[in-house]
Amino acid sequence: MTYNQDKGELLEQYIIGHIDPEGPYLHQLYRATNIHLLYGRMASGHMQGRLLKMLVTMIRPRRILEIGTYSGYSALCMAEGMDDGALLHTIEVNDEQEDFTRPWIEGSAYAERIRFHIGDAIDVIPQLDERFDMVFMDADKRHYCDYYRMVMDYLNPGGYIIADNTLWDGHVVEPEHQHDPQTLGIMAFNDMVAADKRVEKVIIPIRDGLSIIRKK
Repeated sequence: MTYNQDKGELLEQYIIGHIDPEGPYLHQLYRATNIHLLYGRMASGHMQGRLLKMLVTMIRPRRILEIGTYSGYSALCMAEGMDDGALLHTIEVNDEQEDFTRPWIEGSAYAERIRFHIGDAIDVIPQLDERFDMVFMDADKRHYCDYYRMVMDYLNPGGYIIADNTLWDGHVVEPEHQHDPQTLGIMAFNDMVAADKRVEKVIIPIRDGLSIIRKK
């Protein structure tokens, strides 16, 4: 382990020790995700989960769209911050994920705030007949540009898109890694957002990079 890696881990531990706890249900879900699913790191985790909850509390969206449910961790964090009567639609393309994720969502304290959909987001979103105040994108990086083009049509003025993994483990600045479809998808997405005059945008270097995009 290098000095910078060691320092980064110590800083993350320090941050986690000085923010709100994730709560026992989320802790159990995160542990189960890492034990039973192949790519446990894909779950948002404690630090990012508390940020998502805080953003929802600040923005106070009435309707949230999540593209990429995975184990449901991020959906539960956002639902925790929602006002009564608000609703979150979350979409997972992998139907094999449903048996794991649905019981965790339906067994949570926020089940009534979440609608869990299985299918391709490109097909599901038009069927929802909703407009959104906030969108969280954490799905196939190869299709981020497609998701962005679509959700902009369903995002209310002043609404937010939160896009995860937009630094992609630093590969966006490493030419030797800029050949695989996932990295190229993230780079194309970042370029598209940077050039889009309809939005304000910032990238936060938390975990794998988190873009916050506001529709003017």
